Amino acid sequence: MNLVPEVAALDPELRGWRHHLHAHPETAFEEKATAAFVAERLAQMGLEVHTGLAGTGVVGVLRHGTSRAAIGLRADLDALHIHEQSGVPHSSRNEGRMHACGHDGHTTMLLGAAKALAQRKRIDGTVYFVFQPAEENEGGGRVMVEEGMFDRFPMSAVYGMHNWPSAPVGTMAMRAGPLMGAFDIFEIVATGKGAHAAMPYQGKDPMLFASHAIGALQTIVSRNLHPLDAGVVSVTQVHAGDTWNVIPNQVVLRGTARSFKRDVQDTIERRMRTIVDGIAATFEMTATLRYERRYPATVNTDTETGHAIAAATAVVGRDHVDTDPMPSMGSEDFAFMLQAKPGCYVWLGTGTGPETPSLHNPRYDFNDDAIAIGTSYWVTLAEQQLPAAR
Repeated sequence: MNLVPEVAALDPELRGWRHHLHAHPETAFEEKATAAFVAERLAQMGLEVHTGLAGTGVVGVLRHGTSRAAIGLRADLDALHIHEQSGVPHSSRNEGRMHACGHDGHTTMLLGAAKALAQRKRIDGTVYFVFQPAEENEGGGRVMVEEGMFDRFPMSAVYGMHNWPSAPVGTMAMRAGPLMGAFDIFEIVATGKGAHAAMPYQGKDPMLFASHAIGALQTIVSRNLHPLDAGVVSVTQVHAGDTWNVIPNQVVLRGTARSFKRDVQDTIERRMRTIVDGIAATFEMTATLRYERRYPATVNTDTETGHAIAAATAVVGRDHVDTDPMPSMGSEDFAFMLQAKPGCYVWLGTGTGPETPSLHNPRYDFNDDAIAIGTSYWVTLAEQQLPAAR
């Protein structure tokens, strides 16, 4: 392990910051106190601070030297609507909200990198520290891009990082190409004709539609996609009926679809529409499909992935860097930034064994032992990409 000395010295302070953020979680586009915490510390470091991006986003600017080269480093600010059960002393004080995905750790590591880089003064160029709101479900990254972040803060590349509890602490992983899946949602509303449950022949039972549709949707992946093309279709909600002896008039199915390739995404949506229309016609009822493409796939570019590998290797050692991890069907709105700029998204190992709670688990708590590692990665990456003359 090759931690940056200034980062190692900051480690107790960074842990304190992380515990404060964990205890005061705020959800998408509501991160006002979190953003103020970030902006205050960036200002104390002497950075130029910009607030209000996508509502609650913050960008800190560190310039040093004469080069016009610039890169962006991004962390997410928001928490989730989860009731915390971790039992840690710094548990959430905001009922029903929890940092169950480690964004408190992400924010802390990027703040730590800003402080260490400002102290070391070993870059020649500009680093933009992007603190993004609303990663969870609401697409804060998309909003920042649409609001012209890359015009206001011109950078040649942008980099992101997420903690990964299934990988041991002290390891990192990244790959060129798709790393995380596209996130689509769908809602199917089938309308039949309600009737007495003892007299089903007098109605058009939408429950028949639901039972056939749930099974048929699974054939999209098994029978319409090439075996080597990944895809997932999951029905996660079924809503219909209020009592035992009434056939309802309507049933609502909701769920998510995941993929890595645009043509696979297109196939899933096209086949879903055909299946919904066909089953509705079979049972003489009507059905509508709302299919929404929320987040695109997170796709790393080759050159920037090489830069990320070099920085990770310098910190944790080559034997602890996985350059070909199995991609995840989880999604990440950093994908919108990668659609606009070259870049690389990496995973930072935070696991301590098979009992480590997973992301979005009410018992989850970011592993403080990973803070100095992730922070050192950010510092190393910036200094490798913007080297100052020696």
